[in-house]
Amino acid sequence: MSLTHFRIADSSAPARTSRVTIQTIQDKKSHGTPIVALTAYDYATARLVDEAGVDVILVGDSLAMVVMGYENTLPVTMEEMLLHTRAVRRAVKRAMVVADMPFGSYQVSTADGLANATRFVKESGAQAVKLEGGASRLELVKRLTDAEIPVMAHLGLTPQSVHRMSGYRVQGKSVAAIHHLVKDALALEAAGAFAVVLEGIPTEVAQRITAALHIPTIGIGAGVHCDGQILVLHDLINLSFSDPAKFVRRYADASALITDAVQRYSQDVQARSFPGEAESYHLSKDAMAALLQEESVARRKA
Repeated sequence: MSLTHFRIADSSAPARTSRVTIQTIQDKKSHGTPIVALTAYDYATARLVDEAGVDVILVGDSLAMVVMGYENTLPVTMEEMLLHTRAVRRAVKRAMVVADMPFGSYQVSTADGLANATRFVKESGAQAVKLEGGASRLELVKRLTDAEIPVMAHLGLTPQSVHRMSGYRVQGKSVAAIHHLVKDALALEAAGAFAVVLEGIPTEVAQRITAALHIPTIGIGAGVHCDGQILVLHDLINLSFSDPAKFVRRYADASALITDAVQRYSQDVQARSFPGEAESYHLSKDAMAALLQEESVARRKA
């Protein structure tokens, strides 16, 4: 008879791994240490983001816009999200990888949502899934939690609701809307969500939600009082080809860097200065001598 052995963590022993877990981010909230989150959509960017020390990497459905060129997040499919999540997961050694459930993958039925979330964990290696919405998502959040699939909730400006909201508009601006957001946040926590993204809501509202919850809040356009912050990587480095939202701070200009590199490459190719000796391979002396001899014989016979 064979047994599968696994090591049980001893809380009194030194940590053997730096991998970020749900407990890690919960501890950050408890200790008042900000959680750093960012999106990534492929192996290269995910590896760089992970090695930079980010806590949470979201494979966001925003890839529909910044990677695939769609007008909004709605067209991206489950298969596309699974493909990108697998690429990200292969790159990541430390951060928690959260997969965004795309529009249509959980809105039709709880059963669909459970099946698709299971695919993210089983087929792509995601450690958690993110889904948008409040009270209407409680049953799904409970089912996923019961199925051992961690859920990151998302309230406020929910991009998959762009048509219902008549565009990307700040939410929670009236007293009634504020009460609704707080109620939804508390209900999602009770249903089992381990964190809540708060997007596009006033700072004062996010502050009250954060104080009311035991689970962490991660803000995007929700002010400084959230337990953490997230941005779209392409917005952070100016690869989004659009004017940044008010809440975006750009830390680098990758667009200018790439354009300059490609232009200089093009100039070197046209000037025949690339490739040079440093980028070229050559035959060995013996192989070159044999080739010249063969060509000489061929000429004499011609």
